Amino acid sequence: MQEGSFWNNLEEAKQVTQEEKAIESTIKEYSELRARVEDALDMVELTDDDEEMQTLLLGEVKDLKKGVEAMHLKVLLSGEYDNNDVILTLKSGVGGTDAQDWTSMLLRMYTRWAEKKGFSVELLSLQDGDEAGIRDASLKITGPYAYGYLKAEKGIHRLVRISPFNASGKRQTSFASVEAVPLLKDDSEVVIKDDELRIDTYRSTGAGGQHVNTTDSAVRITHLPTGIVVTCQNERSQIQNKETAMKMLKAKLVELKERFHKEKIEDITGEMKDMGWGSQIRSYVFNPYNLVKDHRTLEEDANVDAVMDGDLDRFISAYLKSMSNGSLRAE
Repeated sequence: MQEGSFWNNLEEAKQVTQEEKAIESTIKEYSELRARVEDALDMVELTDDDEEMQTLLLGEVKDLKKGVEAMHLKVLLSGEYDNNDVILTLKSGVGGTDAQDWTSMLLRMYTRWAEKKGFSVELLSLQDGDEAGIRDASLKITGPYAYGYLKAEKGIHRLVRISPFNASGKRQTSFASVEAVPLLKDDSEVVIKDDELRIDTYRSTGAGGQHVNTTDSAVRITHLPTGIVVTCQNERSQIQNKETAMKMLKAKLVELKERFHKEKIEDITGEMKDMGWGSQIRSYVFNPYNLVKDHRTLEEDANVDAVMDGDLDRFISAYLKSMSNGSLRAE
């Protein structure tokens, strides 16, 4: 057996195992939820005037409501790539140092969200800001329906706060973009010609181990027809970084094909080069009041600290519901 075939078969086996585990987990979750509903119905007959039992029952009903909501979300996650892992790319926009600081805050927010879900997070690349924060970062998030959830986060995120970098203490508005693409389980169908690529290598920077700052192991790949640029610097060798970067590029091309409703990858040539920032999908206001508002669904949360600590499910849920019933407002 050739080495390439061995690794391909091994990767396919891993994918099947992951899908089986996801299905088993969903079935188990449904069975447990149904059993709890039946137990709650039995409790109703026993409560009578027992205030303690009524309090316990009320608490259980609230928890069951959350469980049913979570199961409902899984029903909505029926897209072709929804059950895939996701590559999340964050980029600072207008706002200078504040925007770079804001981008680092978003990186922490999504990392915390993933950790609460029990997902794994792998930092693929990171470019530090000039004074604080980061210019951009890419991370791979692995877990059931990771892309299905985080596709709700694509777009421009706007921050309004008193700038810690402004000596006058003035309010500052800054922006950062979030891009989510599904990591393909089989990218063999995406064919990219060598003459469509420009591959640059450079010295890795930032955290990442002893190999950092010793060799030109980081890789930057530019897809010339669309202008898409991907980078990877966190693997231990240039070869590994190139492989990961190519997976990122193929994932972005497929996501673009889906977004523009094109039949072939080649049909999106040039579409990306003129894409601007557009309007924000969500605003995070720290001053003069506290409020996070999604402009597509009108979902709001005044607990800004909790949101920045990863409590994003209400926004994700609202997006998926609005998308399924056709009530999503224009972005």
